[in-house]
Amino acid sequence: MTNEKAVASRLLQVQAVKLNLQQPYTWASGWKSPIYCDNRKVLSFPYDRDFIKSELCSVIFEKFPDAEALAGVATAGISWGAMAADQLKLPFSYVRPKPKEHGMGNQIEGVVSAGQKILVIEDLISTGKSSLQVCEVLKQTGAEVIGMVSIFNYGFPQAKEAFEKAGIPLISLTNYGVLIELAVENKTVGADELDILLSWRENPSEWKGI
Repeated sequence: MTNEKAVASRLLQVQAVKLNLQQPYTWASGWKSPIYCDNRKVLSFPYDRDFIKSELCSVIFEKFPDAEALAGVATAGISWGAMAADQLKLPFSYVRPKPKEHGMGNQIEGVVSAGQKILVIEDLISTGKSSLQVCEVLKQTGAEVIGMVSIFNYGFPQAKEAFEKAGIPLISLTNYGVLIELAVENKTVGADELDILLSWRENPSEWKGI
C-alpha cells in the first residue's frame, strides 16, 4: 500500500469522509459538494492521529529539510502543525484568516522573523485561495514561505494553477483520486456513486446535486 493510500485508509476508517449525493454539502465558496472531508475527526483517534502525524513529519523532513519554522493555517491546520513542530523541534505559529478584533489585534500568533524559512501546514486544499492568503500574510512580515504541506487535496486544477502562479510548492499526504479509488475497493462507494463523484470533480462550481 502506498503512503497516499495508507493515509486515505485512515481517513475512511475514522469516517472523516462523508458522502451525501442527495443533499450535497455547501462550502464557504458556495460550491455544492457530494463529499465532505473532515480531517479534524482524526484528532479523536490516537493511533490514526499518530500515524498521520508521522507521515506529515516524514514529508517535512524529506522534502523541506531547510524549514526553520512551521506555521499552521487556522483553524484546522493548527493542531497538525503544532504536533509536527513538536516532533521536529521547530518553532511554531499560526495564522488567522483576518486579524483579531480585540486584544492585540494579531493575525499571526507566535513569533515569525524576517528572512525565516517557513513551511505552512494545512488541513486540506480545495481551491487553495484561503491557504495562499495565509502565505501572503507571512510574506508581508518578511518571512520566506518555502512551501506548504496538507493532509488532503481535492486536486482541482484551479488550486494547482494558483500554487504554481504563487511559486509555492505544495505536497499533500493524500488526495481525492486515491481516496475515491480506495472507497470503491472497500465498497464504501458504489459504481453509480463513483460516476457522480468523478463528474463533480470535473466541474464542481456548476454541480447542484442529483
